[in-house]
Amino acid sequence: MRILLSNDDGYRARGIHALRETLKDLGDITIVAPDRNRSGASNSLTLEMPLRVEQADADVYFVQGGTPTDCVHLAISGLFPFEPDMVVSGVNDGSNLGDDVLYSGTVAAATEGRFLGKPAVAVSLHTDGLRGDAVRHFATGAHFGRIIAERLVKTPLVLAMSRATILNVNVPNLPLDDIKGIRVTRLGNRHRSEAVLRAEDPRGRPVYWVGPAGAGQDAGPGTDFDAVANGYVSVTPLTVDLTDRDALDPLRDWLGA
Repeated sequence: MRILLSNDDGYRARGIHALRETLKDLGDITIVAPDRNRSGASNSLTLEMPLRVEQADADVYFVQGGTPTDCVHLAISGLFPFEPDMVVSGVNDGSNLGDDVLYSGTVAAATEGRFLGKPAVAVSLHTDGLRGDAVRHFATGAHFGRIIAERLVKTPLVLAMSRATILNVNVPNLPLDDIKGIRVTRLGNRHRSEAVLRAEDPRGRPVYWVGPAGAGQDAGPGTDFDAVANGYVSVTPLTVDLTDRDALDPLRDWLGA
């Protein structure tokens, strides 16, 4: 079993190395990750310039200027003389709940693995709002990444029914013994983000920061928001088919097609 690890926090991030340590006896582990934090990169793929890959350590590689999608694409499509059997992305420093999955580089890395025919898992730790040296329980996130990955190794038919499935795992930022269990959830969604933040550069010219994400809006029972808020690990099956099938016939009628 060859397992590819990637992320959007960069190859030095604590979360990816916690995952590496936890998964090391499950198979041959290779890290291919961005050279720096690429949070919010979504599924962007670099097409108009070449990418340079450097080796940082044994089985640890980083892509200079690369996105999470670049990293997984290269790793599966010719960077090595072998193909990994599974892609695990994370452990992300911050949750990926609800509509976060549309922006997340962590989820995008797993999505690219799915596009290329591999079982794929994205693991995120709910550290939202933490600052500085606040405690981050990456070992807890990695533990549940291991549980999901091991289940996929032992029971691969779980995903054979739908090759479009990506498992999006969100873990409360708690010691392992304080986790209440695992819940299978649907995506909730957030209120609109807060307003952009205006500032000035040293020459007095305006610059803007994207405002913080909105709080949970659809965050009731059954959602990923609710599970994590109540001390449970959330596991949500995602599909990249965004077709609104219920709208197909009404749209045909509206267009006269």
